[in-house]
Amino acid sequence: MKERKKLNLGHSDFKDIILNNNYFVDKTLFIEEVLKAEKAVLLLPRPRRFGKTLNLSMLRYFFDKKEPKNKDLFKDLKIWQTGEDIKKHCCKYPVIYLTFKDAKKDTWKSCYEFIISEIVNLYSTHDYLLEGNMLKNHEKEIFQNILIKKASETEFEISLKQLSEYLERYHNEKVVVLIDEYDTPIQASHNKFYKYAISFMRSLLSGALKDNTSLYKGIITGILRVSKESIFTGLNNISVYSILDDEFSDKFGFTEPEVKQIIKDFNIKTEYSEIKKWYDGYKFGELTKIYNPWSILNFVVSKNERFKTYWTNSSANELIKNEIKKKDAEHVRKDILKLINKEVIVKDLEENFVFPDLQKRKSLLWTLLTYSGYLTIQKEIRLGEYELLIPNYELKIIFKKTILEWFETDIKVIKSLLIDTTNYLINNNIAQFETGFKEIIGDTFSYYDTAKNHEYVYHSYILGLLAIIGDDYLIKSNRESGKGRYDIMLIPNDKTKNGVVIEIKQIKEQFKKENKKDLRQRINKNIETALNQINKNKYYKELIDNKIKEDNIIKVPIVFVGKEPYITIEK
Repeated sequence: MKERKKLNLGHSDFKDIILNNNYFVDKTLFIEEVLKAEKAVLLLPRPRRFGKTLNLSMLRYFFDKKEPKNKDLFKDLKIWQTGEDIKKHCCKYPVIYLTFKDAKKDTWKSCYEFIISEIVNLYSTHDYLLEGNMLKNHEKEIFQNILIKKASETEFEISLKQLSEYLERYHNEKVVVLIDEYDTPIQASHNKFYKYAISFMRSLLSGALKDNTSLYKGIITGILRVSKESIFTGLNNISVYSILDDEFSDKFGFTEPEVKQIIKDFNIKTEYSEIKKWYDGYKFGELTKIYNPWSILNFVVSKNERFKTYWTNSSANELIKNEIKKKDAEHVRKDILKLINKEVIVKDLEENFVFPDLQKRKSLLWTLLTYSGYLTIQKEIRLGEYELLIPNYELKIIFKKTILEWFETDIKVIKSLLIDTTNYLINNNIAQFETGFKEIIGDTFSYYDTAKNHEYVYHSYILGLLAIIGDDYLIKSNRESGKGRYDIMLIPNDKTKNGVVIEIKQIKEQFKKENKKDLRQRINKNIETALNQINKNKYYKELIDNKIKEDNIIKVPIVFVGKEPYITIEK
């Protein structure tokens, strides 16, 4: 029996993977597509952990002329089945390879130190250029100053362009420049040291890629297209192929045939439909059924084939979490409510993302979420406008966890209280539900201070409901059913469970001359009115249409007196 290859999870060095005979999903035709691209510089934005670093490592070993033996790495792979017009490029060019994937720093000083350390390491791999008289004396001096970190900031800014000129002079061959995760320093700098990071990266990358006569090909990866930042100002030899484009659509992430082969090779027993539910769902260009590769591979090596949210654990995106949790982000939370309910939302996506604009233009959050892999595209409605949805169950859990974290850390609602109160509701323990609901709503009002628009509070509570029972119930609000509009409806997936319809009313607080008994009578009267409204207008019709028996329909009137909710009638 042929021994199964092992996964080297989290390792992105192509050469080590091949030499160690590790399991490899063959994406080498990526090289052919790069070579056939008409523009000299390619920018390829993709979400985290979708194979960008491994693909660039593969390009590095294919192009680099320093080690001719690297040709042997490719001879059993798809790229070697192409024509001589492709294979002749193997081990032909000097290569500049630079990665910024670990440039996640808190200050510009530490970020700058990290970047120049990477440049120093790059120069060290080419220190043979110092031998002989190929470099002029002043060029040698700058080269040596870079090696000992004594070069000026300006000299570091133009270091990639200078190095490419030296390499072409030495090898008599144009240079391939590979830049991995170019936007990491820019994302890290958001709201901290943005202007310093953007200025330095602009000079560094534009120098290497713009009007560089020593350049053969430049390939850049990242998460976002940040060209409006003027990083690539005036660069007319660049093509951007994002998740919206057909080009390179199957080269990042796993396709369905690749996932099925992995499942077969590793003898996975779990039902394929469950794997698909958890990790499928992305769409790049017109190609659907793209799987998150990091999650698939983690699932394969997990004990007992355990489903988890592997992708989010690889790197928390605090920027997105903070946007969701902002007090004035109610419009965002309403859209998330729809998304968790398996609905689509329609949003404009801007390919040219500018981080400072995120504070002024809230709509840019959806571009960030989509390019980062938290959402995916269902279809394009018109130019620049798309239907967006949560791609899979893994991401649904991530959104729900973010909501619960918001409830616990910001609104100060204890998770167990939210769970217990929700269970009282769906199990028709209305008196206990009322007690818990009063406490939750009180905390939510406190969070919004003296919110004039009570709808904020209601929608926040619905989000909490979704985070607790979103797998078992479809939750709707302000929809037509019967002869009117209900406020909230819970439709169970299991048709033997209870369905819930809620009607909310608001009445004025206690009048000056009104005693507690009269106030209570007024509350009771409005509770009865709300309940009669549910029955008269048949707000529960949608539940019946969903095959829920009338005996299993819970009708809940909620009357707010100011900020205080009342549900049950008291004598």
